[in-house]
Amino acid sequence: MAQNHIQPGESMPYSNSTGSDIASGSPVLVGNRLCVALGDIPNGEDGNLATCEVWELPNTPAVAAINQGQDVYWDAAAGKITSVATANTLAGFAWAATLIGDTTIAVKLNG
Repeated sequence: MAQNHIQPGESMPYSNSTGSDIASGSPVLVGNRLCVALGDIPNGEDGNLATCEVWELPNTPAVAAINQGQDVYWDAAAGKITSVATANTLAGFAWAATLIGDTTIAVKLNG
């Protein structure tokens, strides 16, 4: 293996300086990447975030149905996935279609 290889990249270390505890499974925006906490990360502590794979995340239910494979975005203000790109961060793509009213969505992270 090349000597400059660090790791496969499925997860990354994260220092929680948000002022709040982060619960396992919670979405965490790091720069322009949406990640998911792999365990509880108390404020001021270190933990690991998933950077890829498929995760069930909170969905904005009233906006629109989302098609399988459609790009989806993280609305940091609402703390939910949306199909609206404007003022939001690309999170990945819909692993499966959703209907209007669905409160969760399966998302393949854009890691």
